[in-house]
Amino acid sequence: MARRVRSRRDTGAALSALPSPHVRRGLPFFDVIDEETLVRLEAQVNWLIEVNGVEFRDDPEAHRIWKDAGADIQGTRVRADAQWIRELCAKAPSEFTQVARNPARSVTIGGTHQVFAPIYGAPFVRDLAGGRRYGDMASFEKLVKLAYMHPNLHHTGLVICEPCDVPVSHRHLDMILSHMTASDKPHLGAITEMSRAQDSVDMAEILHGRDVMDRQCVIMGNVNTNSPLLVDKVVTEAIRVYCGRGQGIIVVPFILSGAMGPVSTAASVTQAMAEAMMCCAFAQLVRPGAPFVLGNFLSSMSLKSGAPTFGMPEPVISNYAIGQMARRVGLPLRCGGSLTASKIEDAQAAYESADSMHSTALAGAHFVLHAAGWLEGGLCTGFEKLVMDADRLGAYQKFLGGLDASDEALARDAYKEVDPAGHFLGCAHTMRNYQTAFYEPALSDSENVESWEDGGSMDMRVRAHARWNALLDAYQPPKLDEAKEEELRAYVARRKSEIPEAWY
Repeated sequence: MARRVRSRRDTGAALSALPSPHVRRGLPFFDVIDEETLVRLEAQVNWLIEVNGVEFRDDPEAHRIWKDAGADIQGTRVRADAQWIRELCAKAPSEFTQVARNPARSVTIGGTHQVFAPIYGAPFVRDLAGGRRYGDMASFEKLVKLAYMHPNLHHTGLVICEPCDVPVSHRHLDMILSHMTASDKPHLGAITEMSRAQDSVDMAEILHGRDVMDRQCVIMGNVNTNSPLLVDKVVTEAIRVYCGRGQGIIVVPFILSGAMGPVSTAASVTQAMAEAMMCCAFAQLVRPGAPFVLGNFLSSMSLKSGAPTFGMPEPVISNYAIGQMARRVGLPLRCGGSLTASKIEDAQAAYESADSMHSTALAGAHFVLHAAGWLEGGLCTGFEKLVMDADRLGAYQKFLGGLDASDEALARDAYKEVDPAGHFLGCAHTMRNYQTAFYEPALSDSENVESWEDGGSMDMRVRAHARWNALLDAYQPPKLDEAKEEELRAYVARRKSEIPEAWY
């Protein structure tokens, strides 16, 4: 007998009704690096900080802050005692909460918690009906709604795709407004210019109120160092804006091994640690106790073409190594998630994304950007890929919770009820637990081939296409105080009138 297929609206409504807490990890962290190797890696980090140094360019105020604190500055090169840098890093919280406008959606970053957020920064989008195209504001708004609707995404990020039909100088305002009005989950702010970071912080203060913002982290910026060993003003100015207001910053060395770092994984991992730790120390000089997330985005590359590769053994082991090193420093960790170089949701995408995400999860990344939707080396956001990845994130959430060995899980009453050689299908224990006993991926088809054929012989891409459309059909905007929304829209309108349109 064919399985009943739910309608698009039924599917979306059922999914949107589910809660979306962050992951509360029950499994131990997967530590694969022995103590002797860790000590060698940490010695290399210290050498990079003390002897080689890190460039801080184009921001005289950053040089003043370092100089006043006693760092050794020669030109634009900053060197410092590694122990002092570690002591500064220790001032950042090992765990903190980013408060959402809906308190039930707030997420804890650090400790034994893990937060999943979608892809960030892709200029293109793709779906089965529309194909590959430049991102636009209509696509961006749909993606924000999907990230809000899906219970396995705990955070909506910021640039789920680039809205290329909006001037570059204005689009941060429209993106932030969309996250604040179309979703009530936590999100990120802009970083590409100091004024855009300030707009993000100012809009967050309108949304959350000054009193809340004075006490809590309500917004974070996510920024990349200019590897190798260069921190430019985009990073330092973002730190000064966000951390100066007591808000969070995520700093991620983006290292393509063999290009922006040595070809060896160990050297690239230590370079990433040195770059990120110097930025964390700088953030603590700006404001002690400011939330900081240490990032790692290490990719291998094809030495034939120079193209980045994903899901390969080198970046997988880098996740584990930097996870251990970040925990020893005491900082929350950000890694990449469901990464692939594939252009569509095919077998290559599945294998590479699974290997990338599995190591990210086991390594203990507390904030996982690019957890869903990534295609084409990050150049493209896939609508089908977004919901396919998010579907699997639910499995990770169940898996990371660990093994339940409670009295109920051991099921002694079931053995009393069911005789040897019997079955447990109808026993009381099964009836009490059948709804939550197993994770059921919404997009996987586990029925027999006859049922699959009766349902139209749909592959997962086709099912995912129906899925995201069902979600959008069922979307209802979360309630927002009318006065706050009016103030936000007035702020955006005013800033647009003040900022000339620029398309690059």
